[in-house]
Amino acid sequence: MTTVYTPAEAVEETGFSLDTLRYYEKIGLLEPVSRNAAGQRRFTEEDIGWLGTLRCLRDTGMPIATMLRFAEFVRAGDHTIPDRIKLLEEHDQQVQAQIENLAARQRYIQTKISYYRRVL
Repeated sequence: MTTVYTPAEAVEETGFSLDTLRYYEKIGLLEPVSRNAAGQRRFTEEDIGWLGTLRCLRDTGMPIATMLRFAEFVRAGDHTIPDRIKLLEEHDQQVQAQIENLAARQRYIQTKISYYRRVL
């Protein structure tokens, strides 16, 4: 038996708002979601898994245009795996730069905390 999720359950599973899920479907980041006899969206395990990938990419700062390109590669088939690797490697480098920048900012904040503790 295939597990299906109502929109509310998909929101809970993915952390995306209902508006975001609709938007992602509208722009093609998410394949058209199946509907029940009453016309209500029903998300599959595959939809939820894909949304998990999109959550990771979005949370790490990937622009929607790049996410769309990645989705196009995935849908085009296995012959695009080298393209996917390249896209993800480029994104990984950007994420690493963000991490290093945040670490430097954190060290600065910690230095300020130490300074303020000394002057108390």
